[in-house]
Amino acid sequence: MPRPVWKGAISFGLVTIPISVQPATENKSIAFRQYHLEDMGRIRTRKVCETEGKAVPNEEIGRGYELSTGDTIQITDEELDSMPLPTAKAIEIVGFVPAESIDPVRIGESYYLAADGAVAAKPYTLLRKALERSSKVAVAKFAWHNRERLGLLRIKEKALVLHAMHWPDEIRDPSAIATPEPMDVPDEELDAAEDLMDAYGKVRMDDLHDEYRAALERVIEAKAAGKQPPQPETAAEPAGQVVDLMAALQQSVRSARESRGEDATVHDMPARKRATKKATSKTTAKATGKTTARKAPAQQVEAKKTAARKTAAKKTATRKPKTA
Repeated sequence: MPRPVWKGAISFGLVTIPISVQPATENKSIAFRQYHLEDMGRIRTRKVCETEGKAVPNEEIGRGYELSTGDTIQITDEELDSMPLPTAKAIEIVGFVPAESIDPVRIGESYYLAADGAVAAKPYTLLRKALERSSKVAVAKFAWHNRERLGLLRIKEKALVLHAMHWPDEIRDPSAIATPEPMDVPDEELDAAEDLMDAYGKVRMDDLHDEYRAALERVIEAKAAGKQPPQPETAAEPAGQVVDLMAALQQSVRSARESRGEDATVHDMPARKRATKKATSKTTAKATGKTTARKAPAQQVEAKKTAARKTAAKKTATRKPKTA
């Protein structure tokens, strides 16, 4: 495991849990150096004092805040460390919320919290099991790197994990983003989109990897060995603008199934049963109602004529002959 980046405690009411904080992720991006094209000399960044015009070592560099007047106020490390913050030495839990109530946009870096010493074992286990039983996560506050931050405590297997979170006022309003105007989407296209989602199958997160980094490593290995880097395969010509959305969805379903070695046959995509049944029942009801409404007056007229003829025949049959 990596070296701890911070040591302190979790403050859970009157319960204190000594912990050490370790990064839960690592950056595996390939780093580059800047160099002089003419002689391959390395380019370095120097910190130069504007007053003296010469480079200054780190031990002679302080921290300050520049006022609107242009003056700079010096802020020392001791002043930062002695600020009256309850979170300066502890991760202070402020409440518990359902996990699904947390917007993923707010979540940042992740850290594992390890129990620090034998005295931390029982309260650490207590908090972990309480979170498991309640199916909730803890919202916390902590102060690292000269700023107070918002955090989220949750369980990952048997460990407590701390996620740094953005403050509410750090999240931009999504209504400022230009989005298409609301429009109606046919049920057939929605059904086809769901079929495409099903065709992707389940995602195995452990099987995903950084293909760009792998390709870059092959380029570096080839050049280090004095060889030409591998050339990319000839890419297919980009397709034109999609006009028929349904055709594009059907072709996507075929491609997804082919990539998984499944039958790529895609039949016409009628509306799903739940939509068809509902629509059919409504259509039938409307058609029946209209037919009845159209035929009812004619039937009534015919019934009246028939009744009149029967009445006339009955009267004729019962009439007595006149006496001479």
